[in-house]
Amino acid sequence: MSTDIAVVAFGGVSREVLAEGRARVAAAVQGANALVEALKVRLSATGAGVLAQVNAEVDGRRVRVQTAAPGFAEAVDGIGERLRRRIAAVGGAWKPRAWTPGGSEEVSAPDGARRIARVKSPSLVWCSPDAAVRTLDAMDYDIHLFTDPATETDAVVYRTGPTGYRLARTTAAAPPHRCAVPLTLHPRGARRLTDDEAVASAEAAELPFLFYADPVTGRGRVLYRRFDGHFGVIAGGRP
Repeated sequence: MSTDIAVVAFGGVSREVLAEGRARVAAAVQGANALVEALKVRLSATGAGVLAQVNAEVDGRRVRVQTAAPGFAEAVDGIGERLRRRIAAVGGAWKPRAWTPGGSEEVSAPDGARRIARVKSPSLVWCSPDAAVRTLDAMDYDIHLFTDPATETDAVVYRTGPTGYRLARTTAAAPPHRCAVPLTLHPRGARRLTDDEAVASAEAAELPFLFYADPVTGRGRVLYRRFDGHFGVIAGGRP
């Protein structure tokens, strides 16, 4: 097990906080029944509070945990415990997690009107909804955008509903075959919206994220609330 831990900080984080963050992460991996490598801790301070994030490889699988808190002490405390639980989960057989409404961290409102502060256009992974859910859990995402090879459509899985996981696609389609994850299926295809229309819709409904389709290309897009209160967009790559 590796204890080499890279720590990066933004926003005037003190040396004491950096040292404490490194110590909490090191304690979380001590005694783990798994090979934990490539540990990277990121601490970001903004006017909205503190965001702590850890990326690592556990037995060769990428994992991520993050937590938002009003101050450094709470953020550092939370990230160590979440990492410990994630390592334990990766080391055992995957199990679906129960979903609790209101479980996401609350995002503070920014000064002035909210805007799209960042757009990311990755090449989406082609994978089954089962595999997408496992990535969702391993990377501590609220929503995960991918391309479903069975339908050749962009899709998302996200945390909600009676089973804890829901699948939505850009185009309505039948439920996936032989799916091991207890998924519920959104019955309609994603709405075609411009980014401005998506922001207005998310603001009106106070949504933490919104899945929609580009009105020109039809590719899937995810609008999400950033820690600073503004929005980010994840956009499906070129067709």
